[in-house]
Amino acid sequence: MENLLSSAASHKTLPDSFVFAPDQRPPASAADVALPVIDLARPRDEVRRAVLEAGKELGFFQVVNHGVPEQAVRDMEACCEEFFRLPAADKAAFYSEDADRPNRLFSSTTYGTGGERYWRDCLRLACPFPADATARDAWPDKPGRLRSAVEAFVAPARAVGMELLRLLCEGVGLRPDYFDGELSGGDVVVNVNHYPPCPDPERALGLPPHCDRNLITLLLQGGVPGLQVSYRGDWIRVQPVPGAFVVNFGHQLEIATNGLLRSVEHRATPNAAAPRTSVATFIMPTEDCLVAPAAELVGACNPPRYRAVTFREFMRVYKAVGARRESVEKAFRV
Repeated sequence: MENLLSSAASHKTLPDSFVFAPDQRPPASAADVALPVIDLARPRDEVRRAVLEAGKELGFFQVVNHGVPEQAVRDMEACCEEFFRLPAADKAAFYSEDADRPNRLFSSTTYGTGGERYWRDCLRLACPFPADATARDAWPDKPGRLRSAVEAFVAPARAVGMELLRLLCEGVGLRPDYFDGELSGGDVVVNVNHYPPCPDPERALGLPPHCDRNLITLLLQGGVPGLQVSYRGDWIRVQPVPGAFVVNFGHQLEIATNGLLRSVEHRATPNAAAPRTSVATFIMPTEDCLVAPAAELVGACNPPRYRAVTFREFMRVYKAVGARRESVEKAFRV
């Protein structure tokens, strides 16, 4: 099968199937715009204001002193990088193109309907909370430390996401536990994204512009730059901060806050010099959860902007229309 797993190292030129048209890969801005870095150890009122301001302005920010043990972060990053260095034969059994399979390895997914492919391999893991033996046994057993590293990482990473949601609730006037229960009760989905060195990174994309489908995302982006965020018509490069999580909002948070907090488009770019591995942690609703604008944020002067929708139905439409913001917005706006 022709995919990055078997062919990336052998190509000295970029295969045509990975070439995006110039208008689909505008260069990042040279403007000096940086994501805010928020110290979660600061006083709560200060952190709440910073999170809300960054969320409204950029939809993205980075957090440090977040409480996820440094060892858990290091082990997760190391095991994920080691997984992608395994021989192809050790990963082959986990490879699947079945998008409904909760735990799988896949590669160079087709972009939209144009046929272009991303320069990315992805290991996707479904992590019930709390994790159980059945869930752990469905994760890869190589490298040997991977399962324990995932389990030790996911619980505290989810806790950071839930604390950020509580801070956002306090900031916008919702009860602090508004997002507890079904709105955050689905499996925690972990995407380990691996971008091999690319022979012509100026004409390829690791991931095209997209908005996240979930509630809130926490990303360990590693030490190699590649994440870019849409901002005021430009793309800004996100510079890695050691040990930080990059945080952004998904469509479910935008619907629930009636557009007060927005899901912002972002993309990933490959490079020629070094591989890049990132770990994205997605906090998801349950499939049958009904997501709608919070009653507290709707009124005569602020009518509902989005229709109520189950997460299952949202995902059906999201997959059909694609992950671009404009398409999703059109599908769910009132």
